Amino acid sequence: MSDLVARTGRHQQRYEDGCRLIAGCIPFRYRNSDDNACKSEKTIEVLMINSQSGPGLLFPKGGWENDETVEEAALREALEEAGVRGELKDFLGYYYFRSKSLQDEFCPEGLCKAAMFPLLVTEELSSWPEQSTRERRWVTIPEAAEQRRHPWMEEALVEGFQKWHAA
Repeated sequence: MSDLVARTGRHQQRYEDGCRLIAGCIPFRYRNSDDNACKSEKTIEVLMINSQSGPGLLFPKGGWENDETVEEAALREALEEAGVRGELKDFLGYYYFRSKSLQDEFCPEGLCKAAMFPLLVTEELSSWPEQSTRERRWVTIPEAAEQRRHPWMEEALVEGFQKWHAA
C-alpha cells in the first residue's frame, strides 16, 4: 500500500475554450542492447500503463489542476498512475482528443487538450497510488506504437517524442 494518495475529483480542473486541459508524459529509459556486437548501442524503452476502460496501453496523463503548473501536473500523473519519478524534458506539444468519460458541464463535448513531455525515469517506485488498478510495462517504441490505445498517443510518440529525441 502506498503512502502517496492520488488526487480525485474535478473541482480544481482547468478548462480552456471548451477543452479540459490534460498534462502527461512519455516516461523513457535507455537499456543496453542485447546484441553482443553492439554493446555500446542503447535501446530506448518507454513506460506504458494499462487502460482501466478497455484494451491497449496508455501514457500517464490526467487533469491539469488550478494549483499547479503543467509540468507539476505531468510529474504528478507519472507518479500517481505509473509509480515513476524523473527529469521532465522539453515540451513536445499539444495533442487533442475527445473523451466520452471526460464530458461534464464545462466540457460537454468531452474535448481534451493534452500537454505532453518526455520524462527520463530516474526512479521506479515499488508502491504507488494507483498500483491496485494499473500495471506498467516497458516497451520499445515500435511496440508502444502498436499497442497504444488511442491514435493521438502514437502521434505524440512518433511526431513528438521521436523527433525530439533525434534532435
